[in-house]
Amino acid sequence: MRKAYRTRQRFTIPVEWITFTIASLIVAVLVGFIVLIWVTESDEPPVLSVLQESEVRVAGGEFYVPFTLKNTGGTTAESVQVIGELRRGNELIESGEQQIDFLSSGEQEEGAFIFSRDPRQGELTLRVASYKLP
Repeated sequence: MRKAYRTRQRFTIPVEWITFTIASLIVAVLVGFIVLIWVTESDEPPVLSVLQESEVRVAGGEFYVPFTLKNTGGTTAESVQVIGELRRGNELIESGEQQIDFLSSGEQEEGAFIFSRDPRQGELTLRVASYKLP
């Protein structure tokens, strides 16, 4: 009976060591990823830019101005306010605003301003007005 126990024990020990080695490697890889993210993460504030990348679209008598908002900074921005202003000369004809709830580093969001007057017949300005840090 003792001999059977020893035989079973010999097979158990290598299986336990293999399992321990695999588990240790998984933990080491996870710790390595966390350290890599921590070391490479930038403490720069958000750098926000808004671009009008495509043409004005007309539908139902309204003028749709698509835009893309990008965060190229190092941290996340919350409650990003984007303003679109349509001017002719010095006169403000129409304005609109959008609020993007959350924009992490390297992320981009798309949206559109809707004007009742043709923005191609004036000067259209799209800009980021404000944001807050989480």
